[in-house]
Amino acid sequence: MDAKNGPQAASPGPARGQEEPEPGGVALRLARLRSGLGAAWAAGPPRGPSRPEFWRSPLRGPWLTAVFGMVLLVGVTVLFVTGLLSYAAYEPGLSAVNDQTPDKGRLGFYLFSWPTSPYWLYRVTQGVHVTLGVVLVPVLLAKLWSVIPKLFAWPPVRSPAQALERLSLLLLVGGAGFEFATGILNTQLHYVFPGSFYTLHFYGAWVFIGAFAVHVALRLGRAVRALRAGPRQPAPDSEEAAGLVSPAPAAPTISRRGALGMVGLGSLALLAVTIGQSVGGRLRRTALLAPHGQEPGSGPNGFQINKTAASVGIRPSDTGPAWRLTVRGGGRQVDLTYAGLLGLPQNEALLPIACVEGWSTADQLWSGVRLTDLAALVGLGTDTPRVLVESVQRGGSFASVVLSAHQVRDARSLLAVRVNGAVLSADHGYPARVIVPGAPGVHNTKWVTRLTFGEPS
Repeated sequence: MDAKNGPQAASPGPARGQEEPEPGGVALRLARLRSGLGAAWAAGPPRGPSRPEFWRSPLRGPWLTAVFGMVLLVGVTVLFVTGLLSYAAYEPGLSAVNDQTPDKGRLGFYLFSWPTSPYWLYRVTQGVHVTLGVVLVPVLLAKLWSVIPKLFAWPPVRSPAQALERLSLLLLVGGAGFEFATGILNTQLHYVFPGSFYTLHFYGAWVFIGAFAVHVALRLGRAVRALRAGPRQPAPDSEEAAGLVSPAPAAPTISRRGALGMVGLGSLALLAVTIGQSVGGRLRRTALLAPHGQEPGSGPNGFQINKTAASVGIRPSDTGPAWRLTVRGGGRQVDLTYAGLLGLPQNEALLPIACVEGWSTADQLWSGVRLTDLAALVGLGTDTPRVLVESVQRGGSFASVVLSAHQVRDARSLLAVRVNGAVLSADHGYPARVIVPGAPGVHNTKWVTRLTFGEPS
């Protein structure tokens, strides 16, 4: 008993219905868990895909995987380079108006001023990018099929180095699926992305190519050795088999060379129904995978478009008699009516339209006023600076764009009012649109209402 505080309170015991904690209970449970995991580890892989005998195809092996891998090594490299070129063509370093990825940082290290000659450059590079991406789909699927046992290898992690390798493999497979899926959806004008396609595809490409580079560094030597060894199958438990050869293969129904032929035929079929959208002309009829319903009839204006006047909120009053073209620059401003624009010297240029979705038109004969002549109206006829082009469109993207000085100074760069001898249709940009050699289609702004030369955008 404490003389000062009175009788000491008894220590509270466990509440009714609760047990006294077992001394060392947590440590004991952890020890039991480790023991159980160790026993499971020692017992080998669980039933299912983690067991080598689960995979019974007699075709899987290092040679077949190496062939698919080498095709993808070349193809993905071309895809990445043409993708970088496509990004450069948008001139993202020129203005915030053009930049779809403002937080790119060092990823834009290679950017350069996109040339206007040859005028078909973007048509070719983007056509190759999209067409090759579609053609490689069977090869990518076949490659994933050939290595799928490796994705379920047991134990899942054997060492820190192997853990890093599996992480890179996860990024590689996920990145490949993401890039191919978003790219194909974009070619179909099917925008179901949780953000801008340009941003997602750009950053996804860098994640994918980083994992791809790591994978190549780790596996290229083994792939070369497998190719040199030929299509013979090594023993399932040998190092040469690399975990790809089934220890209990089923009876073959096709040879490995036959499997290669099937994948090749699939790619050729996709090439046949895709390439027409990039070549254009009569071959466009063969482009079964190209987005359809975008050709506004026949005649001089009867060639492909992406967005109609109605889809971007163009009203008849926007392009009617009240329409004006405002030209600004050098502290001056000139407003032109449609008749006034037609009264200026008219020039012609034979140029295609090529879009990021991979489609392009044949060369069309455009006529209109040179951008340099419009700059001269505000006293900027020599050493013409860049220009901010603005449209009256209310919805959609790319309602404005900045063109570089060398694009403006090209004699083929026009504010076009006619195409193939006819007045522009509403869907092709009436009353006036920009046409610039080598520029992506979205930079050939339609329904133009204002040109601002040399001033900050």
